[in-house]
Order: sequence, then C-alpha cells, then structure tokens
Amino acid sequence: MKFESQLLKGIAPVVVLEILSRGPMYGYELSQAIEQRSGDILTLGKGTLYPLLYNLEAKKLVKGKWENNQSSRKRRYYSITSKGKGQLAKQKAQLRELTAGLNLVFGGALTPA
Repeated sequence: MKFESQLLKGIAPVVVLEILSRGPMYGYELSQAIEQRSGDILTLGKGTLYPLLYNLEAKKLVKGKWENNQSSRKRRYYSITSKGKGQLAKQKAQLRELTAGLNLVFGGALTPA
C-alpha cells in the first residue's frame, strides 16, 4: 500500500531513529532495514532518506562518520546520539498515545491481526 507522502514524512524521522537505535548503518543498509522491519510497507527512497538523515544530523539526533569497508569503498555510517535517543523515547510515547486515540475512534480496528 502506498501512503500519502505527508503521512510518511511525519513518521519517517522516528522510524529512522528507531532503526538506528539498534546500531550504526549506512544509507542503503538503513533503507533496506526499514523495508524489512515494516514488512515492505514503509519505503524511503534516496530522495527522501538522505535529506532526512542530513536534517537529523543538523539537529544532532544522529551523527555520520565516513568509514572504509572491506572493498575500500567509503561509506557514511549513521548512528543515533544520546539526544536522538531522548527524542525517540518522546516520539514513541506520543505515537502510543496517538494509536490509543485512533483505536478509540475506530473501535479497536487498528490493532494488529
């Protein structure tokens, strides 16, 4: 299912922070992890992911570091900062409240099958 870009734009930062809370990743790896963890429901293309990462880095929620891999190719690995972990906890709490409210509105129709 394709989601409205505005809906995905609002949820994308918390999704990226959540995935990075499990360990550092480079962009393509992060994109694949998001797709895999969401059952291919959420996808972030390069045109969305990299501007988002730059924005999160500017806010000091993630930090990027260039590293060489085994093939001597440089990759920029992103990791969540302590400030990012605090922001993630806050946003997850808000999402839980939002989900509870939506479940009330829709009569529990949003609970996973």
